[in-house]
Amino acid sequence: MVGVDQVLEKLATVVDPDLKKDIVSMGMIKDLELNSGDLKFTLELTTPACPFNDEIEADVRKVIDDIDGIENFDMKVTAKVMEGRSLDDDSLATVKNVIGVASGKGGVGKSTVSLNLALALSQTGAKVGLLDADIYGPSIPLMLGMKDGAMEVEDNKLQPATFNDLKVVSFGFFAEQEHQAAIYRGPIISGILKQFLVDTNWTNLDYLIVDLPPGTGDIPLTLAQTIPITGILVVTTPQDVASNVAVKAIGMFDKLNVPILGVVENMSYFSCPDCSNKHYIFGNGGAKKISEKHEIPFLGEIPLNSGIMEGSDLGKPVMMTNTESPSADAFRIAAKNVAAQCSIVAAKLQEEIQAEATTN
Repeated sequence: MVGVDQVLEKLATVVDPDLKKDIVSMGMIKDLELNSGDLKFTLELTTPACPFNDEIEADVRKVIDDIDGIENFDMKVTAKVMEGRSLDDDSLATVKNVIGVASGKGGVGKSTVSLNLALALSQTGAKVGLLDADIYGPSIPLMLGMKDGAMEVEDNKLQPATFNDLKVVSFGFFAEQEHQAAIYRGPIISGILKQFLVDTNWTNLDYLIVDLPPGTGDIPLTLAQTIPITGILVVTTPQDVASNVAVKAIGMFDKLNVPILGVVENMSYFSCPDCSNKHYIFGNGGAKKISEKHEIPFLGEIPLNSGIMEGSDLGKPVMMTNTESPSADAFRIAAKNVAAQCSIVAAKLQEEIQAEATTN
């Protein structure tokens, strides 16, 4: 008769392709029960956005099918996002992962990428927040079609605005006039960002996406030095001028010992609606060259699409209004790759914590 140890031994042959570890040692098998050939357990994946979730589930079913003596099999599949940052003495203890979205220069569509990645992650079932950290030029409220005053203060805590389960904070919600300019020196800007981070009611988030202003100024530096963050996502376009400046952002965060999750190429190509061919209008392979040279993951390429721009201007992001489009598919792929990198960072962090505990 088949036993629990035999089942676990077989399940241990299933390896998470990202984490390079078997699902048993990772603790992904929960509540296993085996009674007279009836097997039941929960498969708890590391994130609902993992690109290999279907593959892992299929491998588990195949392994169980090959075990003699299993008459009935009931598997529940869930996901619990791993903590990709140290939460010790941290006022953001309810946020598992903080992802900064950076670019070396403006005009690469970083805010568009931040917003649609946040929506794509949210649509997988993850709990997601979006912090518009561009104090000088906040654009997220416009891109969501949200007005001033969408945020409130309760018990001395900022309450994020909500857009389709996405929690949103932006300085744009506080502008007295639609086109009012923010005229502040660096220390004040840094103080505003710190307040948005630690004085906001970010409740039980799996991912907090922080849309950083372009460049390597006060706000990116403040983010890196204020709280532990999971890593940085760099957005660029195919042109050499954009790629060359993006490298400076990578260099800055490397010096601050902040992990680089990878690079996303926006406006990568134009897909002809008549011939279905890809036309690389701004060049080809800029982000992939960065990926190879700096040994960081290439996480996806977003096509050039007027619908993305129009949707942003009208407060109708493509992930909400054109979910079956190639652009939405590209954002979903990028979001899954970002989530996978967060899980990899989290797994390394857990190894370090366990190694330190063993040493002590």
